[in-house]
Amino acid sequence: QVQLAESGGGLVQAGGSLRLSCAASGRTFIGYRMGWFRQAPGKEREFVAAISWRTVYTYYTDSVKGRFTISRDNAKNTVYLQMNSLKPEDTAVYYCTAGDSAGTVSSAGLYDYWGQGNQVTVSS
Repeated sequence: QVQLAESGGGLVQAGGSLRLSCAASGRTFIGYRMGWFRQAPGKEREFVAAISWRTVYTYYTDSVKGRFTISRDNAKNTVYLQMNSLKPEDTAVYYCTAGDSAGTVSSAGLYDYWGQGNQVTVSS
């Protein structure tokens, strides 16, 4: 059974920081791109960040550049999202994902495995 389990979310004041973790089980994601999407109430799920297998390439949506950092530890089968300088508009459920298809990394349809989501709430 393949599973992605997110943790580290919660309630934080604007300007604060959180680190999300995503631990994979059931398989090792060798050669897979991994990333994070988020979905706010009433809005479409949107791309946040992605990272390639060997960490050579990282991708970020414009709204989080300079504030969020994606990383991975393949020995631990875990991907992280460090979120700094958080804003109320970052409030959403954050989903960890993995995929090995070629295409636009910001497209949700490109990914094969998804976590259940982890709530991040940023107060003003």
